[in-house]
Amino acid sequence: MRQAAVIDVGCHSALLMVARRQRTKERGGARGRWAMAPSGKIRLALHETLTADGRVSTRGIRSVQSAVEQLSGAEHRGHAVFAFATSVIRDAANRDEVIGQVADTTGVRLRLLPGREEARLAYIAARCWLGGGPGPLLVLDIGGGTVEVAHGDDAEPARVHSLPLGARAVTRALLPGGVLPADRTLADVRQQVREALDGVPLPVARPGTRVIASSKTFTQLAKLATTIERPTRAPAHLTLSSVRAAVELLARTDPRHRGELKGISRHRAEQSLAGAVVAEALMEACQVREARICPWSTREGLLLERVGESRGRRTARTT
Repeated sequence: MRQAAVIDVGCHSALLMVARRQRTKERGGARGRWAMAPSGKIRLALHETLTADGRVSTRGIRSVQSAVEQLSGAEHRGHAVFAFATSVIRDAANRDEVIGQVADTTGVRLRLLPGREEARLAYIAARCWLGGGPGPLLVLDIGGGTVEVAHGDDAEPARVHSLPLGARAVTRALLPGGVLPADRTLADVRQQVREALDGVPLPVARPGTRVIASSKTFTQLAKLATTIERPTRAPAHLTLSSVRAAVELLARTDPRHRGELKGISRHRAEQSLAGAVVAEALMEACQVREARICPWSTREGLLLERVGESRGRRTARTT
């Protein structure tokens, strides 16, 4: 297969991503590297449509229907499009209703990937992005609803974890509106997140382990870090020290003004503090001092599987 496409329906947007093989000039160049290219993106802001009882409202369902219809029609080359939804729909009280109504309207049925599967796919994507080859690899991914961690020495991870500590989830639980409640200090929030990770047998970054951080949360923190630590350095890496500084900066910045900070998008400003606190606790728990930012994650891993680039599954320990 020389091309495949997926539609990723997340909290903030729906994205159509297409994988195409790039030809090389080398001998046998028809088998070049895979290039991942976004072919369409539609803003959703589904977190704003959630009701008090955790349902996606009628307005939210209609926005998903419209987005999937537009994006599925955008892939005009006749290739089948695999559409999946992340935690905001997976965890919704009316997820079956959402999936059913989208299918009825668009003919596209959204698939739900368990968090552990998201972790596995992010690992596959990261290893391919690095160029493949064996060796210890640790992948950290902070989503809106969950955090994924995967570790292994080969093409498939040996261990995967999915924890309900995503930036949106922590914002709703500990930082409503993106700010510290009157009865809670920043130290309290940091400690609560650390305690949530206590007892989880997370892998640690032993010497020689390549550490990859993927997701918008880590990418935006890396861009913000260029204004805090080593301003001339490109945002390709993220250190624990810069994450700690970012937590302090975001905590003292009103959510209305966080979008003015480098790297922080306005539609993620409210949950940016929670994302930074989770990143800090996760890096501490996994003994990570520095991570490399990877632009590929779950959807790219899914594309690689659909084009047959993964080596097949092995059983991973899951949490």
